[in-house]
Amino acid sequence: MSSVLALDNITKSFPSPSGGRIEILSGVSISLEKGEIVSIIGQSGSGKSTLLSIAALLMSPDSGSVRYSGKESTGMSERELQAIRASSIGFIFQSSSLLSDFSALENTAMPLMIQGKKRKAAMAEAESFLALVGLQDRAGHRPSELSGGERQRAAIARALAGNPLVVFADEPTGSLDEKSAALTEEILFSSVRNTNHSMLLVTHNREFARKADRMLELREGILQDV
Repeated sequence: MSSVLALDNITKSFPSPSGGRIEILSGVSISLEKGEIVSIIGQSGSGKSTLLSIAALLMSPDSGSVRYSGKESTGMSERELQAIRASSIGFIFQSSSLLSDFSALENTAMPLMIQGKKRKAAMAEAESFLALVGLQDRAGHRPSELSGGERQRAAIARALAGNPLVVFADEPTGSLDEKSAALTEEILFSSVRNTNHSMLLVTHNREFARKADRMLELREGILQDV
């Protein structure tokens, strides 16, 4: 079975205040199959978000390769990378990053319209994704009118709406209280599994991470089985 996403020997370092380099990733390799959920845990500053950004083509590695469905992204133009982001990637951030001037429904429909769907068709399709996360009754509300948990659930709907190859979730419940986090975790996993999407999840919460099909730990720049 070919992987929907494969990272091979990824390295990344950043300048240090002393003038040297701080190595964050030291030859990281990981593959993700269709419908598979993989979680990555690690201490704060271990490089989890950096790895996710590289996998999602938001940041370039120093070396190594990132492939979507076997297609190498190295050497692609920014326009080509944007096309992959639009068609193949859904992202859920710690803060929902919803557009404040648009309703939950309009936010959810945005990836569909970016992909070229007409507004009416995109809005109709977005309704089904809001229903999937239990927000059909809040579709007309703007982010400021939603609770923190509701905003994250809308972000889940938005990430899934574009039918991406991979959903990336970066500490998606990190800013929520315990009750809201538990509900959001349940909805995230059920929604991703019900739509048979693949997901790469970064979290510091081991209990949350254990719900994935595989759990890995990023330690000293290397991914290790847990």
